[in-house]
Amino acid sequence: MPRKEAILNLRQVLIKRRDALRTALAGDLSLLKALREQTSGDVVDFALDSAQDEISSQLAEVESRELAQIEAALESMREGKYGSCEACDKPIPLARLQALPYAVLCIDCQREAEKDGFTGSDIANWDRLIDSDSRDRDVAISDIEMDVS
Repeated sequence: MPRKEAILNLRQVLIKRRDALRTALAGDLSLLKALREQTSGDVVDFALDSAQDEISSQLAEVESRELAQIEAALESMREGKYGSCEACDKPIPLARLQALPYAVLCIDCQREAEKDGFTGSDIANWDRLIDSDSRDRDVAISDIEMDVS
């Protein structure tokens, strides 16, 4: 199958997944709203509702992040840039795109990015702080004292 035809098939896969995520997110948000409206019950019910609320919220966050990546992939298709590595500009192998249709890096560049600590998301990882002026010495967030008074 030629690359162009495979990319058109991947477009359909991305659109179906996007639509499914939009539906799931709408359902998750309505579920969260319904859980918040239910204020009756005892402490155990409240604790279970809070736990369910947290799980639903985390799931919605993951789905939202994936939806953003899919939207970006569809936009790069419209611009004619889809399937090219953002780091080295070489074509991303079809096998990688079929496994992860919103991949933006080829396998080699992804490996290098992961070695450098890049996880592929735009969300900062605040578990570790790096002071660029101190010769790449890591500082754990637990090592920092904060006066909150």
